[in-house]
Parts: sequence; structure tokens; C-alpha cells
Amino acid sequence: MRRGIAATALVAALALAATACGGGDSGDKADGPVTLTWWDTSNATNEAPTYKAMIAEFEKANKDIKVKYVNVPFDQAQNKFQTAAGSKGAPDIIRAEVGWTASWAKSQFLAPLDGTPALDKQDDITPSLLKQAQYEGKTYGAPFVTDTLALMWNKDLLKKAGHDKAPATWDELKTVAKDVKDKAGVDGFWLNNATYYEMAFLFGEGTDMVDAANKKITINSPEAVKAVDTSKGVLAADGVAKLDVTADAYAHMQDAFVNGKVAMIVQGPWELTNIYKGASFKDKANLGISNVPAGSTGKAGAPTGGHNLSVYAGSDKSKQEAAQKFVGFMTSGATQAKIALKNGTLPTRTSAYTDEVKAAPGVAEFQQVLATSAQPRPDLPEYSTLLGDAFAQNLTKIFQGKTGTQAGLDAIAGEFKKLVPDFS
Repeated sequence: MRRGIAATALVAALALAATACGGGDSGDKADGPVTLTWWDTSNATNEAPTYKAMIAEFEKANKDIKVKYVNVPFDQAQNKFQTAAGSKGAPDIIRAEVGWTASWAKSQFLAPLDGTPALDKQDDITPSLLKQAQYEGKTYGAPFVTDTLALMWNKDLLKKAGHDKAPATWDELKTVAKDVKDKAGVDGFWLNNATYYEMAFLFGEGTDMVDAANKKITINSPEAVKAVDTSKGVLAADGVAKLDVTADAYAHMQDAFVNGKVAMIVQGPWELTNIYKGASFKDKANLGISNVPAGSTGKAGAPTGGHNLSVYAGSDKSKQEAAQKFVGFMTSGATQAKIALKNGTLPTRTSAYTDEVKAAPGVAEFQQVLATSAQPRPDLPEYSTLLGDAFAQNLTKIFQGKTGTQAGLDAIAGEFKKLVPDFS
């Protein structure tokens, strides 16, 4: 979730906008099919093939619409779309992280979808996910997939350490991690220091980065200090892997987990497909999935993420209408069920949770986590941006001991004030 537009990103974005966007001349003949461009931000290896298959199915049933698929790396997509939309050259459809939707709607980059085929049968959509796609009373995204964070654990390794269930609190996790190190000879837990993952500690202390309802910055509150100190304590505990601040830290964590070099991580359902390919999880039943550990409040909390499909406001009428139809197809219950079975993602429609989908490895467990500990994001366009560089850099300094917890969080609060100046 990197923020800021570097010069190189601007150049790359404009180049991509000029060659693969829907706002300009698509080259369609007057009597030919409408050609749409879709920027997909999913994993190009594991998820994209399923989406391409769905496009083929849609085009077969809709001869007058063609969909040009472009996979854009997730960590580049936000900046690229903002740049392209600002120059009236964005794709007709984009798979947008839920935190981007309100911000882009505020910037008038997205077209409202209320009353269009993109949001057919709204009663079937999980209400909280629909709310996350709204801004000032209008809906600017069709919920496509949802997710949250859970504790994933290697059952065999925990069993070797004398534990048959996941730790329910962070203190219990430290105990289990030490036992795993002592008895199984591998690290017990790997802490991901990305800001999105730190939210589980904040929620566990009953706080957030901001109190949107009361327009108050809370990242440096006593509760937030306790949350960060809790994560520091976990990081320093026996049996916990050393902090990895390299550019490949995420990949290192995943590799360690799937190969049995670490017993527990906090992760989302987007990695299920990869995890089940790992040496330690050839037997899919070996993967445990449960709520993230609870903080001192006794309650576990994790952020609700996911992606919406949104339509670019700068596309002409014929393209917007075709895009609405395509979005409606891709986010329908029937299509989401097919995608869930192939990609291991969590649907946003009730009808997509068929018996077959619920029986798929990992899906039922994550559905339970969503119901018990996931917290929806507040209606704040800047919320996603708050998770960016200022938070990340200062959090890392705190973990490395280069600054104190309160001082580091005060620095983050100061940067937040620039993003939400009307907050106290």
C-alpha cells in the first residue's frame, strides 16, 4: 500500500494510459462491438487465468461487447489509475481496493452504479460491503471479493509443540511460539510489519487510526500506544522470527510458512491458493485458520478488505452501459461462486456461498472469521491513504528501536493531520 506518485510512476502511468485505456479512441468501427478495457489488479499467476476464462464466457453471451484484459500490479495500480483518470485516459473498468473507491468517487473519477445492471439484486450483497463501496449516498463500486486477516497455523508443528489449537491472545501466541521453537526447532511466528497487519493490534485494544465519526486522530492515543507496544513485545518474544525490513519481506514470510520454517502467520484468503501449493500443506487439512489473537480488551479484530469493480466516469455512454453489464456479470452470485472455487477468494453475495463453495478448503473458516472479528472501514475517503508511507516508516522505526512508541506515533499523527486537517 505504497503512497505518493514518483516521477517514474507518472511516466509509466501515462504510457500505459495511452496504450491500454478506455477513455481514448479504441479503434472500434461504428457498427462493430464495443471494446472495453479492464485493469485487473489481482495476482497475474494464480487469479488472472480464472478472470480471463470469465471474460470469454461473457463475450460468448454478449457478441456486441469485447473486453480487453490488462493486469496491473496491485502496488502500482492506485497511482497509475489516478494519473490516467486525471488525464481522461483511464480504463473503462478497474478492480479497486475497497479503500480506494471513496477517494476516487470524491475526485469524480468513478461513475455511480445505483440502478444499473452492475448492482443487480442488491439484497444479495453483504450490506457492510455495499456500504464500503459508497460515498455521499451513492454507490461507486460493485463488491467483487472480500477478505480479512486471520491467524494461519501449521497444525503439525503446533502438535509437535504440544498444542492442538490456535492461541486466542497475543500472550498465548508468545507461549506457543516459544514451545514451537524449543520442541519443533523452527520459528513459532512471523510478524508482518506492514501497516494493514498492525490494524489487528489496534482493533484488539479497541481503537483505530482515527475516529472518523468524531473527526479525531487516535493513532497516538494511549490505546494505540498499548497496541504497538503489544506488537513490539510479540516481535521480541522467544521463538518469533527476527524483523525483516527488506523489500522481499512478504515473500520471505510466505516462503517460510509454506515450507514449514515458521508455524504461524497472520494472513488473508488471497494467499490460500499459494499456501495450498506449499510443501507443508499438500494435505490441506494441515492448515489451521482462526481469528487473529485478541488484545487486552479480550476481543479479536481485523480489517475488512477486498475489491470492488468500478466504472470510469470519463468513458462515453455506450462504454459505460457495456461496462455496467460486464460488472454485473462478473459480480453476480453465479460468477463469484465459480471464481471462489478456482481462486479461493471470498464472495460478496450470499447466493455465491453454495454448498460446494462452503466446502472448499479455507472458505468456511474465513467466512467464520469475517462474521466474528472483521471490522468494516469507516466512511472516510482518506482512510486508505492513512495506511501509507508515514505510518509504515515510523512503525518500522519503532520496531527497530530507533524511536520510542509514543514519539513515533506522535510523528504519524502529525502526518495524518496533513491528510485530514479538519480532524483534532
